[in-house]
Formats: sequence, structure tokens, C-alpha cells
Amino acid sequence: MNEPTASISAFRASISAANGPGLPTSISGLPTSISGLPTSISGLIDSWQSIGAFAADVGCGYEAARQMRRRGRIAPQHWPHVVAASRRRGIAGISYEWLAGHRAAAAMQGEAA
Repeated sequence: MNEPTASISAFRASISAANGPGLPTSISGLPTSISGLPTSISGLIDSWQSIGAFAADVGCGYEAARQMRRRGRIAPQHWPHVVAASRRRGIAGISYEWLAGHRAAAAMQGEAA
């Protein structure tokens, strides 16, 4: 017989118990992995309070930041600023390699469309 599916709150409680206090346990908020690392460019940009705040931290215009989020990719000329801004905000794991991987994935999805 099939076991009943655990509730979301029970899942959150088990993650919290396993990881200890202070670690993110929300699975309904930003698109992040269990480790807290964003799983997408839009998830990374959503780590800021607003697109405008991201744009200001990265040093680009609002419309450029909005398009980055919509397209799911960040142009390489912005990568040094994105990596530095992520470090300042304490977003671990954002590197040139992470950005390049997401850019390649977005390009492959664009070709498939």
C-alpha cells in the first residue's frame, strides 16, 4: 500500500531539524536549491529587494536588468559586477562558472524553441 505523502510543513520541519537554525527552509519562495544557491538567473536577481536594487548594485540600467531576468541570462560584460555584488550580499556560489553554465543552458533552450 502507498504511504501518504508528507505535508510541506513536515518537509520544512525536517529540513530545519537537519540543517539547524538560521538556514533557509522555505521551498515556496525564491527558486533556490536546498543549499540556498539560486537555481536560475531570475532566482539570483530575485535575491535583491527589486530589479532596480539589482541594477544599482550591478551598475546597469533598470531595463537591462529587467531583460536579464526575463531572458534568464546575463551578458558577460556584467559578470564581474554580478559576482562582486553577489559576494557583497552574501550569496555564495555565484561565480563566472555558475553564470557561464546558466548562459549556456539558456542558449540551448533558445535553440530548442
